[in-house]
Amino acid sequence: MTREIEANYRNRWGILVILILMEVMELLDTTIANVALPQMAGSLNAGIEEIAWVTTGYTLAAVIVLPMTAFLAKRFGRKRYLLASVLLFTVASLFCGALNNLLGVIICRILQGAGAAAMTTTAQATLVEIFPEEEQDKVQPLFMLGIMAAPIFGPMVGGWLTDNLSWHWCFFVNVPIGIVATVMLGTFLHNTEEPQTVAPVDWLGIALLTGGLGSLQYVLEEGQSWGWFDDGRIVWLTVIGACCLTTLVAWLLSPRNRSPVVNLRVLRNGQLVAGIVLFAAAGFGVSGISYLYSMLAQNVEGLTPLQTGLTLAPCGVAIAVSILTCGAAMTRFKRILDPRLVAFLGTVMSAVALWQFSHLTPQSGGDDTFWALVLRGLGMGLMVIPINQAVIASLKPGEVQQGMALSMLADQLGGSFGIAVLASEVAGRVQTHRDALVSHVTSTSPALTERLSGLSALLTSHGYGAGRAGQGALQILDRVINQQAVTMSYNDAFMLMLAFAMLTAPALLLLRKPVPTAAA
Repeated sequence: MTREIEANYRNRWGILVILILMEVMELLDTTIANVALPQMAGSLNAGIEEIAWVTTGYTLAAVIVLPMTAFLAKRFGRKRYLLASVLLFTVASLFCGALNNLLGVIICRILQGAGAAAMTTTAQATLVEIFPEEEQDKVQPLFMLGIMAAPIFGPMVGGWLTDNLSWHWCFFVNVPIGIVATVMLGTFLHNTEEPQTVAPVDWLGIALLTGGLGSLQYVLEEGQSWGWFDDGRIVWLTVIGACCLTTLVAWLLSPRNRSPVVNLRVLRNGQLVAGIVLFAAAGFGVSGISYLYSMLAQNVEGLTPLQTGLTLAPCGVAIAVSILTCGAAMTRFKRILDPRLVAFLGTVMSAVALWQFSHLTPQSGGDDTFWALVLRGLGMGLMVIPINQAVIASLKPGEVQQGMALSMLADQLGGSFGIAVLASEVAGRVQTHRDALVSHVTSTSPALTERLSGLSALLTSHGYGAGRAGQGALQILDRVINQQAVTMSYNDAFMLMLAFAMLTAPALLLLRKPVPTAAA
């Protein structure tokens, strides 16, 4: 296989560009379609619950396939599996945009998710193989740049495409990128190991994995809509998911299972376990800030999806700058920089940003959140680079894909868990804050009397009669109270994110400085 290894080494920088482009395409698609859901619902004649499956189907497929990527790459060969995944994603994107049938679009989104699962883990395993160890500190930050920045820019791109073209282009945009990636990967990337097709397929493990993760992800995605455990479906899916996952762990670790679909024995690595916890926290943080701020901007500040995406852009730019700067610094000063201190600095910066977000008011605008978004982006970049490098450096060459698959699964589930918890927090706290605010609104309050008199006078000057002006003043006051209650509920959710970040921060203590090892 020497010839193939040498060919990959010669083409390594070109392969890196292709893999980054491919990863950006996949990650943009996880968020880009969300902005277009209202337009898709109208075009496809679908209700809110039905159109949600455009997102849910994609995420379910990605979560189920993610932990199996190492098994599939070993069985079919990494190049074949990666090429098949990119091709599947591209063809599914084409049909997602071309079809005007809801069921067809949902099926294609499920196929998209199955293809997308391989892109991150297989790409990172490929980079570890084709780049020498001394270049990994340069390569991994460039790759992580796409992983972290793309979801931030997704809503902006989706909003622009939807407003200026149509929702179909949220999917068509993937097609030329996918074609280029497929052709170039097929030309420049070479297999360095033969597929291992002798071992039996772990069908029981695949079935338990599908049932367990599929049920868990569906509960996280749809639990809020169905009232969580007040709904029988959510209860049953939770029980099924727990039973399947418990049985799956026992089966994967059983000596009777000669070729487990997921190699859980890599979790003996304490660095990997710490990385999984921290990646889950990062997923919670990235998805949480994007979700909460997007909802706040549109529900309280009245921004359009495109305006919301533009407002989030400083966070994406800050992430890009932070990742590149951190990667360069850790490469140049690797002997003196402790990754735990760098990641801790990022955690502190993110915590300060969340504290600022938790003190917003209904009058807050883009100027009030700009620096908080920048600080949050800088902090996230400083967190993920040392975590990613420490985890990869602790894995043996044959364990990289499985280790990163579990890390990316934690990131995905952390994001889904974060959105589910934050959505419930916001929904549950609105009424509580509204009741508290209304309790202070009494007819004997001089401030209330003065406010209502001023509003009535304003409406009277615009041609309202005395009776209508008084009623209108009460309606305006009610909207103000409701807007304040909604803002306070979002503030509580940001504080919840801050608490979660502080709870997972001690996992940083398990990280160590990467120790030079033999080349793969």
